[in-house]
Amino acid sequence: MRIRSTTVLGIRHNGEIALGADGQATMDKHVAKSNVRKVRKLQDGKVVTGFAGSTADAFMLLDKFEEKLNGYGGQLRRAAIELAKEWRKDQYLRKLEAMMVVADKDELLIIAGTGDVLEPDSDVAAIGSGAMYAQAAALALKKHAPHLTARQMVEDALHIAADICIYTNHNLMIEQPG
Repeated sequence: MRIRSTTVLGIRHNGEIALGADGQATMDKHVAKSNVRKVRKLQDGKVVTGFAGSTADAFMLLDKFEEKLNGYGGQLRRAAIELAKEWRKDQYLRKLEAMMVVADKDELLIIAGTGDVLEPDSDVAAIGSGAMYAQAAALALKKHAPHLTARQMVEDALHIAADICIYTNHNLMIEQPG
């Protein structure tokens, strides 16, 4: 049985960043849990992370990422690059099936097990089952509703994704780096 879940969306807009996710985890054709917490704050709230993929794998990566953040003085980009390098090289880590969106007050990045650290175009980062729905909605909101805050855009875009994607629900958690 394959566990599917998650839509994670980060938006940078008008000098602020918000990162949110839905709460659904689906096992085969059934909702296994509806209130999974996929967004976390690190570094006393200065960094927010969201993950998609296997929960155990995501927590392993989250721990590794926090270790890298601590080792590089909270430098988000440097920690992300070092995690991606280790993830790609290490035989055990290479088998982990997860992705992460990470953000601080200045940067929004996607980290993947392929060794990629991506700074997304248009300041919208989306991962997971409903990523393309959330990304499309976020891009439309940025273009046609620029008066909204980053947090409002994340919330609206995730609700739109939840209306379309069967692996995404309306139980949202949204955080902003402090």
